[in-house]
Amino acid sequence: MGINGIRQTPGIVFGAVVGALPKELAALYEEARRSCSVNAYTGAVLLCRKLLMNIAVNNGAKEGLKFIEYVQYLADQGYVPPNGKTWVDHIRTKGNEATHEIALMDKSTAEDLVAFTEMLLKFIYEFPSRVPTPKP
Repeated sequence: MGINGIRQTPGIVFGAVVGALPKELAALYEEARRSCSVNAYTGAVLLCRKLLMNIAVNNGAKEGLKFIEYVQYLADQGYVPPNGKTWVDHIRTKGNEATHEIALMDKSTAEDLVAFTEMLLKFIYEFPSRVPTPKP
């Protein structure tokens, strides 16, 4: 809520900025964050699903695969942290619900998926960028 109990839209952008992202991934992730701030929860979930596909392709997966193949690629290639396959699969499952079913997504689901996506992006892009490059 804003001043005097009046709802302010857009609200505060959900989640944190992730560093070292390729331009296209940064744009999708920021759009998902902003979607939560305007109560566009189904859109945020769909964007998180799209981000998984884009992350896989950005890291060497071929375009045109089935969505489950992108998730499996990320896991097989070590882009999913230990014990992270379940939350990456949760993004996939909720994204599929938003894509293929009539149900609308709620705030809690959208924020969970944005948070999971944020951690995945940090694991794959931001944290490795902080490690000094070894000198030859």
